[in-house]
Amino acid sequence: MLTAFRWLIRIVTGLTVLGLVAALLAYYILSRSLIDYDEDFTLAGISAPVEVVRNNDSVPHIFGQTDEDVFFALGFAHAQDRLWQMTMLRRTAQGRLSELFGPATVKVDELMRRYDLYGLALQSVAAQDPATRRALEAYAAGVNAWIGEVNKGARGRGAPEFFLFEPEISAWAPADSIAILKLMALQLSGALQSEVLRARVSLLLSADRLADILPDDPGQGVAALPDYASLVPGVQPSFAPVDFALGPLSPVADPGMAGASNAWAAMPGRSAAGGSLLANDPHLGLTAPTIWYLARLELQSGGVIGGTIPGTPLVLVGRSEALGWGLTTAYVDDQDVVIEALNPENPEEYRTPDGWARFESRQSIIKVKGADPVTLTLRWSHNGPILPGGHYDLGSITPAGHVAAISWTALSGADTSISGAMALMKARSIPEAMEAGRKVIAPAQNVMLADGSGIAMQVMGAIPARDPDHPSKGRLPALGSNPAVGFKGILPYEENPSFRDPASGLLGNTNNKTVDRPFPNHVSFDWGDTQRIQRWLALMKAREVHTRESFIEAQLDTVNPTARALLPLIGADLWFTGEAAPEGTPERLRQRALILLAEWNGEMNEHLPEPLIAEAWLRALQKRLILDELGAMAESFTHISPVFIERVYRNVGGASVWCDVIQSAAVESCTDIARIALDDALVELTERYGPNLESWRWGDAHQAVHDHPVLGDVPFIKYFVNIRQSTSGGDDTLMRGVTRGEGKEPYQNVHSAGYRGVYDFADPDSSVFITATGQSGHPLSRHYDDLGELWRRGEYIPMSLDPDLARAAAAGVMVLKPAT
Repeated sequence: MLTAFRWLIRIVTGLTVLGLVAALLAYYILSRSLIDYDEDFTLAGISAPVEVVRNNDSVPHIFGQTDEDVFFALGFAHAQDRLWQMTMLRRTAQGRLSELFGPATVKVDELMRRYDLYGLALQSVAAQDPATRRALEAYAAGVNAWIGEVNKGARGRGAPEFFLFEPEISAWAPADSIAILKLMALQLSGALQSEVLRARVSLLLSADRLADILPDDPGQGVAALPDYASLVPGVQPSFAPVDFALGPLSPVADPGMAGASNAWAAMPGRSAAGGSLLANDPHLGLTAPTIWYLARLELQSGGVIGGTIPGTPLVLVGRSEALGWGLTTAYVDDQDVVIEALNPENPEEYRTPDGWARFESRQSIIKVKGADPVTLTLRWSHNGPILPGGHYDLGSITPAGHVAAISWTALSGADTSISGAMALMKARSIPEAMEAGRKVIAPAQNVMLADGSGIAMQVMGAIPARDPDHPSKGRLPALGSNPAVGFKGILPYEENPSFRDPASGLLGNTNNKTVDRPFPNHVSFDWGDTQRIQRWLALMKAREVHTRESFIEAQLDTVNPTARALLPLIGADLWFTGEAAPEGTPERLRQRALILLAEWNGEMNEHLPEPLIAEAWLRALQKRLILDELGAMAESFTHISPVFIERVYRNVGGASVWCDVIQSAAVESCTDIARIALDDALVELTERYGPNLESWRWGDAHQAVHDHPVLGDVPFIKYFVNIRQSTSGGDDTLMRGVTRGEGKEPYQNVHSAGYRGVYDFADPDSSVFITATGQSGHPLSRHYDDLGELWRRGEYIPMSLDPDLARAAAAGVMVLKPAT
């Protein structure tokens, strides 16, 4: 017995030692790709030494003698810190994910090939102005210089992920940067998804009820549309949920997550210090690392600092000495679904207003790891690429004998958007910046501007021109054989909405409606916000003059205007009625919840239970209201629609009929449904968090999910690469944290401000910024998540263009020397 015990001790000890040795060996191998920020390099491709000064937060400050040398160094720094992320963005745009991930990503690759984003990016290189082409070429040379160092220097393959997947890295090219910008346009556009959803729901509901569940922005008058069945005969209604999923690594967002952001500015007269102010926080899906990378560039036009996206040579959001600029999604209606009728005698032809025409066709082969290659036949009509029914759920709205073509402004082979962004970055005044937008095609953005004397907001991006007789006004798919259907060019840039130095001294946008122009000169029928703008207006009106601190306060505001408006409305007949119910009963639990909500100010604080109760109640309420009318289709409405609930409880246009459950004999009132929904919510939360309401925390449910896009679901590894944080805010707060809305964790924060910046032109070097994770994409680096805790707490880091300050606070200085 003693001998067996001794052998057991030896085995356990041996296994432990082997485990430690394996862990140390793995750490040594993986740490080879960590960056030494004091290492110097001698490289071909630069004309003179370039200094890369990194501060304690690993933000590179790049000083070179020419712009091309600076862009070279930016490409080098991006590749050092984010090489895996860059190659994944490029592979996604190219439709080459399946070479690494096998059949799971074939559907994503198929969509990218059919859009041909990368082919259009290749064509667009020649369309750029000379300065932008030089910048793209220099940036690509910098990326390739680091790839060369990785290949010759045993630097851990450049990133740990390359040990698990194909280690070969193709050379970077100018088209790669343009393709990433086009990929962003895809991520930020939800017009196609909105058309499909509206078409599906219109087959199930009357026009009045459709206006309830998919409401127009309040105050905007829209003429009644024909129902989809009359536009495209032969489509059968279905209660099945709308399915936009493409599988892992999909860049296609659900309509509610297709882009959002905040930006506001104040003129010097509304600033306490006498200088213009600008705040911006773009909202995108959360990842680890974040998509944003902070950098400071010293260009011939002056210094610029702010947020870049690895893979592109641009400071997309930030400031120079003379100008600050921020972005919000403009919600331009830039996509149309066109239903093309096939020739029964020849399926390679489709009906046009002038008769039958032949599709443009070519083949494309997707290489699939571990499986046979997939050969696609890519077809385009004059309206755009043909997508199969399995994408965007198009099959559910396409009748037999027809196919769906997609018109989209981003499908241009002469896309000069990156030249426009480059000109914006170098602009020295508001007029220069507004003129730079003339070159931008996609993604369409509201660009908030501030210089030393004024402020402006300009919509930059192509807005499609449509025929005034378009049968659906672009809101529903329509038959391509109708001569009024399809894009009729692009509206002149002068017609893009523009605002300059308003009398109020303030400009702001939270993806809210910006103009109310009639079709076809409209910007959009669907906007991204009806709630946050009201809270912003209240905060701005509360002060005569503003400061950097008041702008930060607004950026971090977590008061939920939806809860403050809706809870008194839906619970009007529930509060303070009857005597206290016995402890332990559902009635008593409901009363306790109502007491908490009655004293709540609407602040979505992570430490409070009230936000969790309110969100669960409103979710359960909306589900109760729509389930019997829409059946399983109700699953497609994953987020609360405040306008819908308000219409129902104010009985706008008879909308209170949603409260009656059709299948039951009794006639339920809206009070009945509110009470039942609250009970539903409390049962759900009690099962998850226990019976003590006062101990519930919104932050436990509303965790920010910064997951690694590839390794985030891999057992054991996920604990090293994913970043989870308890957060405040919610779907409708200015400090926005959009909930997942579905699955086992519906309240997780999955879409938020990955970058925040506030710029004060009275004292430019007091400007501040932050990103959601850290600068490095290497999980073993201390810079992988070091900014994340500051971001979670609502803190910032300084943002200076002073070279002496950068050098004085240097944590590492890298010098790139030209090879002779």
